[in-house]
Amino acid sequence: MGTPLFVKVCGLRTERDVEAAVEAGADAIGFVFAESPRRVDAGTARRLAARVPDGVLTVGVFRDQPPAEARALLDETGMRAVQLHGGEDLAYYDALRPDGRTLIRGAAVKGEVPRYGERGEDILLLDAPVPGAGEAWDLTGKQLPAPGQRWLLAGGLAPHNVAAAVHTARPWGVDVSSGIETSRGVKSPELITAFIAAARGARTES
Repeated sequence: MGTPLFVKVCGLRTERDVEAAVEAGADAIGFVFAESPRRVDAGTARRLAARVPDGVLTVGVFRDQPPAEARALLDETGMRAVQLHGGEDLAYYDALRPDGRTLIRGAAVKGEVPRYGERGEDILLLDAPVPGAGEAWDLTGKQLPAPGQRWLLAGGLAPHNVAAAVHTARPWGVDVSSGIETSRGVKSPELITAFIAAARGARTES
């Protein structure tokens, strides 16, 4: 008997999308503060995060922004987790760790797969070489984290392929953004629901 996947949906910008993700059983919802078509301002993120139950992680997503800017946005919006998706070094993680938020390290896999825990992160997210582009990446021959380690598979996942990807990679969880969009930056509540259902139906080996 396998264990249910941890499912994170990222880049949400509307109340309708947040409600769809919560109702479908998402474990985490990401709000993008980095430069992106999915970016939200602090006021929007704070308003949307207030609609998320305590048991669901709200995640602020950053890329190569000053630590002081990240901390200010996290405090203002009440995010319960922070995802760093750039070239942030160990000192950056160390600077945010005392705040007590869950630390997620987003890493684009361009060659050798980063190892879990290298930055002291709580969760490692392995993404496609071009994050956010909706492109799947080749898992063949990759030394992926061991089963049981807290890592998320991302990059090119969608309702139609998430189960197969899970059976191949055996991740602890999955992350989706472009695979639940009707156009770049525009989410579909129906696709959000379909993705989470497909992910919930997938199981990793114990």
